[in-house]
Amino acid sequence: MDEQNPLQALITQLTKLPGVGQKSAQRLAFFFLSLPKPDVTQFAKVLTHTRDNIQYCKHCFNISLSEACFICSDPRRDPHQLCVVAEPKDIFAIERTLAFKGKYHVLGGLLSPIDGIHPELLRIPELVRRLKSEAITELVLAINPTIEGDATILYLTQVLQEWPISKTKLAYGLPVGADMDYADDMTLRKALSGRTPL
Repeated sequence: MDEQNPLQALITQLTKLPGVGQKSAQRLAFFFLSLPKPDVTQFAKVLTHTRDNIQYCKHCFNISLSEACFICSDPRRDPHQLCVVAEPKDIFAIERTLAFKGKYHVLGGLLSPIDGIHPELLRIPELVRRLKSEAITELVLAINPTIEGDATILYLTQVLQEWPISKTKLAYGLPVGADMDYADDMTLRKALSGRTPL
């Protein structure tokens, strides 16, 4: 432990959070220090409990506390619409818009040969199995408009061309290179409502 800065160990851990640099980590460390001890204990307990109990939904691979996530368990969802996303965080971004009432499928990433992410590392076989076993009539590819996202859409379009179902992608209300998680609700709603055929 750093004798000159007793918060250094905490600051080092906080800099591992996305978007948190050294100064922000230091501010957060002092914030945690200012909290009453029971609040810090509760925070640590919730963090540990969440990490220990979160699992992937056996149907769509969203994060869940049980075998089926809250969306797959909801009988009001349209079973004929399937929205394909890269990560669970994308589901939460789309759900905020209240514009999509179907179900989801999480690929677990995007194609990126440079980073060693090839098709066999994504949940594409599971997607194909769902198309074979479920009565899906529309596939919405809600994937970030990046180089990796476009490559993934192109690959999926080729793999899924034999299925005579409607295949759409989000309209370009999303700026190229953007991350859906940071898009405002209205932009995402427009992108969903204006999705284009593939």
